[in-house]
Amino acid sequence: MNTAFSADTLTSLALALGLGLLIGIERERSKGSGPTRRFAGIRTFALASLTGAGAQVLGQAWLTAVAGALVAGLALVSHFKDRSRDPGVTTEIALFLTFLLGLLSVPEPVLASALGVTVAVLLVARVPLQRFSTQVLGEQELRDALLLAASALVVLPLAPNQALPWLGGINLRVVWQLVVLIMAVQALGHVALRLFGSRLGLPLSGLVAGFVSSTATIAAMGARAARHPELRTACVAGAWFSTVSTTLQVMLIAGLLYPAGLHLIAPAMGSALLMALLLGLAAYRRSPVPPDEAPAQGRAFSLRQSILLALLFTGIAAVVAWLQHGVGTPATLAATALAGFADAHSSAAAVMGLAARGEIEPSTMLTAVLLAFSTNNASKIVAAYVTGGARYGSIVAAGLMLVAFAAWACWGWLRLAA
Repeated sequence: MNTAFSADTLTSLALALGLGLLIGIERERSKGSGPTRRFAGIRTFALASLTGAGAQVLGQAWLTAVAGALVAGLALVSHFKDRSRDPGVTTEIALFLTFLLGLLSVPEPVLASALGVTVAVLLVARVPLQRFSTQVLGEQELRDALLLAASALVVLPLAPNQALPWLGGINLRVVWQLVVLIMAVQALGHVALRLFGSRLGLPLSGLVAGFVSSTATIAAMGARAARHPELRTACVAGAWFSTVSTTLQVMLIAGLLYPAGLHLIAPAMGSALLMALLLGLAAYRRSPVPPDEAPAQGRAFSLRQSILLALLFTGIAAVVAWLQHGVGTPATLAATALAGFADAHSSAAAVMGLAARGEIEPSTMLTAVLLAFSTNNASKIVAAYVTGGARYGSIVAAGLMLVAFAAWACWGWLRLAA
């Protein structure tokens, strides 16, 4: 027998045993005692997993089928013999799934490990999940969750994935991706409100969502501030924290695409990051602490508003594309600045790639990155005014201009020092 094959086999069997023990321990602790106790504990689950792994190692299809039928039959018989008041089928399904995990542990040990841990976590989290679904999650929130899932998993794959020349090269699937993104950002803010309250939840959700799209995050925060003026300061904090994510992401892209130029980008982007962080912390500290704040209720997001915002961002991108085509992008700086209106990261990554290949000077690359960052801030300001109104838009715009000023001031100081 091949030594390497034997080692792999032993590893798979050990993994199957470990997964069976892991799931079996949880079932042993929850099956109760006495005449009404549930069937199957730690030994049953461990043996079921080992049975699946052994059948897979032997490679006999008929043996695997017989073993699977035996485990399923035992689960079925035990369910009908259950004398408890609320029998359920969790243990029976978990037992058969453990058998399948044993089968999977031989050809795909990593996947089997991930699924096994997931099963154990779901079983342990029974009480919190029940409380969440029956006491925390509202009827409207459930409908919103289903709408978001349908938008992402049904509508998005069906959207045509091709550029339309008569729309300036706009891809309808990309447009709907933006709709889903905005809905997801709004839903993230709603979940953060439920978990942490408005004062901490909105800044945290802004920081996380900013890594996906700071512009969409600022728009989503504006929409929430317009609906709930008492949350305006917390929404402003979330908007500014999303800009922290933007600056950090630019530096991460530089470290990946152009490590040699990171020392040029880091001071300017670091200054912008520091300014955005200070602004976000200041807004967070000024956010009122609501006494006995009730959990957030109502809609997690607005589909109509998400579509309108996506059309706004798409319109900006179409205008940028039209300008680039009309002007012919005579210079890298002009092209990057125009592209920054739509997205700062992709345009910054493009010029970093040019600099890494030696096609442009590092100083030109830095100027282009700052231009893209600044024009992207202009798009954020437009989104803030459109969604959040003059009050929210003015405050966010002032902060974004300070962030851009911090980056350009550092750039100018470095040029003078050179």
